[in-house]
Amino acid sequence: MAQSGKYDALVALGAVIRGETYHFEVVANDSCRAVMDVQLDTGIPIANGILTCESDEQAEVRMQQKGSDCAQAAVEMANLQKALAQ
Repeated sequence: MAQSGKYDALVALGAVIRGETYHFEVVANDSCRAVMDVQLDTGIPIANGILTCESDEQAEVRMQQKGSDCAQAAVEMANLQKALAQ
């Protein structure tokens, strides 16, 4: 999507739920790094809405606000990028 040229900004949404292994840390860190790499490679701002949670319940409580915050941030970043390009 970032390479398509169709979007001014993107929002990455998801949840990483802690389990009983170290795998949680790896997935959380690598997903954040991948979002950053896509931004740097394409120049498209991406609001990172990937939650790291202890449980499904915690993710459900946080998801609506996080999604809303990320959507707002994506629009603001796209507008700022356009303003700087002028």
